[in-house]
Amino acid sequence: MKLLLLEDDDLLAESLAESLKDNGYLVDVAASVKAAASFMATEEYELVILDIGLPDGSGLELLTQWRKQKRTTPVLILTARDTWEDKVVGLETGADDYLTKPFHEAELMARLKALLRRRSGQLSQVITLNGVSLDEASQRVCSEESAWRSLTATEFRLLRYLMLHPDRIHSKERLLEQLYALEQDAAAPNLVEVYVARLRRYLGKSIIQTRRGQGYIFVSR
Repeated sequence: MKLLLLEDDDLLAESLAESLKDNGYLVDVAASVKAAASFMATEEYELVILDIGLPDGSGLELLTQWRKQKRTTPVLILTARDTWEDKVVGLETGADDYLTKPFHEAELMARLKALLRRRSGQLSQVITLNGVSLDEASQRVCSEESAWRSLTATEFRLLRYLMLHPDRIHSKERLLEQLYALEQDAAAPNLVEVYVARLRRYLGKSIIQTRRGQGYIFVSR
């Protein structure tokens, strides 16, 4: 699952990006309004963490532009501006949540998960579809025929993305975008085949189906 982090404090951005990766998220980091706008124009993100005060402009103005463009990506504002008036402005501008600095990492992760669950229609940290249960907290999976099994970070990211977007065909290129950040070296397209094969061994061949020449689909029922 790919997130965009817009934060101009290098140390905070690096620390937060590492924490997000440890929690199974893929993160692209932008330090300016210009960079964030460029990323959003070319990449697909499940959620944006947005600072307000940036060196080349206002995060709120950028958020306003996104909402005018009918972008529905959930946005969590993360800022040092902590008055109730600032929170009202941020939420009315189009943010889905508002968290002030300094913050506890556990609270941030809980808020992110809540926003993502709300978007996908899931009500708990365990995603269950077609007899498959994925525990986001422990990054484990089980099925009706198998016990809980721990997943690698890449297996977890791939399966979570497929389960949060079921019954849709996803190309190899789209799935690679969800597995690797922009700063990483390009991965071979057949890497998706390798990880899909692993997941099929865990869950059975019928859960993740191939659409020849198009991609893969997680069947929800």
